[in-house]
Amino acid sequence: MTTTRQIARQRRRRRRTVLGAAVALATAGVLTFLVIALLPSHKVDGKPTAAATLLTTQPKAAETAGTASASATPSPSASLSASGSATPRVTATSKAAKPSQKSTPTSSRGSTTSVSAGRIRPNTSYQGVATAYEAGVGDGACLFGPSPDMMIAAMNTTDYETSRACGAYVLVRAANGKSITVRITNECPLPCAPGQIDLSQQAFAKLADLKVGRLPITWSLVSPSSIGTMSIRYKTGSSAYWCGIQVIGHRNPVARLEVSTANGWRQLPRTSFNYFIAEDGNGCGKAIRVTDIYGEQLTVGGLAVRANVVQPTGVQFAQH
Repeated sequence: MTTTRQIARQRRRRRRTVLGAAVALATAGVLTFLVIALLPSHKVDGKPTAAATLLTTQPKAAETAGTASASATPSPSASLSASGSATPRVTATSKAAKPSQKSTPTSSRGSTTSVSAGRIRPNTSYQGVATAYEAGVGDGACLFGPSPDMMIAAMNTTDYETSRACGAYVLVRAANGKSITVRITNECPLPCAPGQIDLSQQAFAKLADLKVGRLPITWSLVSPSSIGTMSIRYKTGSSAYWCGIQVIGHRNPVARLEVSTANGWRQLPRTSFNYFIAEDGNGCGKAIRVTDIYGEQLTVGGLAVRANVVQPTGVQFAQH
């Protein structure tokens, strides 16, 4: 027969069993909630967990394929030596064009247009100093070749202005009242100062004794009357695929040179050795249009690409 004490012990065991089950269930529920909450696909407050966005600065291939950098500089197609000589690159499949030896130059004179005169301007007087140098045969940085006379000079680098002064005629006046007109055929590098002109020894001697060394001067641009017609020369190595063009014997400084192409007139860049370069050959052997600092344009056609040959044009800029 079950006693009262035994019944009490049985009730206590049942309560402990129920309490333990409840605790176990509660613990399992908490663990389940935590596991579910940590899953990536779990939704909190009805909103999905946002994925991290990967940022990149790499442009799309489709966008970059047809876009060129504004500061990009095409690689030159000719290597230039320190003396200004150039050797054009021609692919193995390219064949040099055979220019006609019977072509006759034609020319026309265009209306004047406004152009930049550069540092050396008409109707302007400049102050500086004259020095002297041994000019040899008269050739220099302008690459005109031997000079027919030695009344020539080298312009300081600043006023030389990447060969814009080449071929300019300058009237030089000394404080003693003597003067002489010289043609710029060379560049006087630093330490030649702005305004300084390095005269050939023959030209300096017209103003003062060579022993003077340095002579204060004023000088200005002139447009001489006694001068023949200008000529065109294609640089050594020129062909239909690369060419350098030079103007020789011009009365006034040259401001611009253009060549005729299928898309119209193309202005060529000027080098420090006084050639205008068409690195891709576009316009080589076509009509040439030359503009002086006064804006006068002379157009010459019928000149074949004959490297290192001086070809007369029969035309000249007007006197000013």
